[in-house]
Amino acid sequence: MIKYKIDVLLSLKNAGFTTYKLRKDKLFGEATIQKLRNLELVSWDNINMVCSLLNCQPGDVLIYEKDSE
Repeated sequence: MIKYKIDVLLSLKNAGFTTYKLRKDKLFGEATIQKLRNLELVSWDNINMVCSLLNCQPGDVLIYEKDSE
């Protein structure tokens, strides 16, 4: 299972990108912000934008954990 290593919205906020700014500057739509808020996975295009804004790699944002059976 792939999940987030970090609180993406908090990390973006700490980098100066509030949810208002993300919407206003059309970096993310409301649906994407809600998915990030609910820890749901988003598209690779959105992960690319997160990495660009945070100047990081996808592995800094996501982690793979084996499903418990």
